[in-house]
Amino acid sequence: MDRIESLRIFARIVQCGSFTKAAATLQMPRSSVSMAIQELEARIGARLLARTTRRVAPTQEGIAFYERCERLLGDYEEVEGLFRQSSSLPAGRLSVNVPGRMGRLIFAPALPDFFRRYPEIELELGVTDRAIDLVHEGVDCAVRVGPLGDSSLVARKVGDITLCNCASPSYLHKHGTPETIDDLERHVAVGYASPTSGRIEEWEWLEDGMVRRRPIPTRITVNNAEAYIACCLAGLGLIQIPLYDVRSHLAAGELVEVLPHLRAAPMPVHILYPHRRHLSRRLQVFVDWASALLREHAA
Repeated sequence: MDRIESLRIFARIVQCGSFTKAAATLQMPRSSVSMAIQELEARIGARLLARTTRRVAPTQEGIAFYERCERLLGDYEEVEGLFRQSSSLPAGRLSVNVPGRMGRLIFAPALPDFFRRYPEIELELGVTDRAIDLVHEGVDCAVRVGPLGDSSLVARKVGDITLCNCASPSYLHKHGTPETIDDLERHVAVGYASPTSGRIEEWEWLEDGMVRRRPIPTRITVNNAEAYIACCLAGLGLIQIPLYDVRSHLAAGELVEVLPHLRAAPMPVHILYPHRRHLSRRLQVFVDWASALLREHAA
C-alpha cells in the first residue's frame, strides 16, 4: 500500500473513531485498514491510535500527526489536480447529508442535472432531520436549516427559508379560521419536538420586526417533518412549516394557509463542511451546485 493511501486511511479512522466505520466509508476490508495502520505506526516509530473496546482515539503523537496529515493530504490533492483541472471533470465519491423532506422534494428531483454536469462523481445521500457529526460519521458536507450551534465546521449560508402557518380544511371547518394571535387561544397545534434536543417548539410570529412566541395546546407531538405534515392533513391541529414542504398541498387545497400576515421568522439555510484549507474539486462543485439550488427554492 502506498504511503499517501495509508495517510488517508489513518485520517479517516481519526474522523470516524472506528476501524469498522472507516473501512465502510472507504469501501475497504477492515483487515486491510488494520494492516495499513500497523505498517504506518511501524514506519513512523510511534503509536498513533489508542484502541478501546468501544472507540479508537488518537494518542498525543497521533493528534500531532493527524494535523500534519490533513495539511499534507490537502496539498497533495491540489497538486495532483493542477494539470487536469481544465481537461477533466471532478470525480470520486461524496457523502452528503440533508434534512428528510428537503432530500425528497428539492435534492432528489434536481440530481439528474447534477449528474449530467458531473458524471464521474458518485454521491451517497444521507437523509435525516437529526444533527450529525460530520467528522466522526465520515460525511463530506451537510445541509442544515435553522440556527447553528458553536462548531469548528465551516458554515456557508445560502439563503433563508420562508415559513407559513397551515391547517387542513376539515380542521378549519370544525374550529374556525384564526384571524388574530389571540384567536389561537381557541385552537390546538401539532407539537414538534426537536429531533436533537427534544425541546417542543412554541408558536412563533414576527410582529413589528420582533420575534414573538406563545405556547398553544397540543394533542399530539411528533419529531419528524413527515409525521408533522401528516397530522396536519388529518385535521389534528395547526402547524408552522417551510413553504417548500407544503407547496403542493396548498396548491391542491389539501392545506390552507392561515394568519399569512403573522408568519414566523425565515429560517437560515447553511451548507456545512469540515474546516480544511483545501477542498476537493468534487466537494467544491457540489457545494456550488447545492447553493444555487437552495437559493432558488429559498427565493
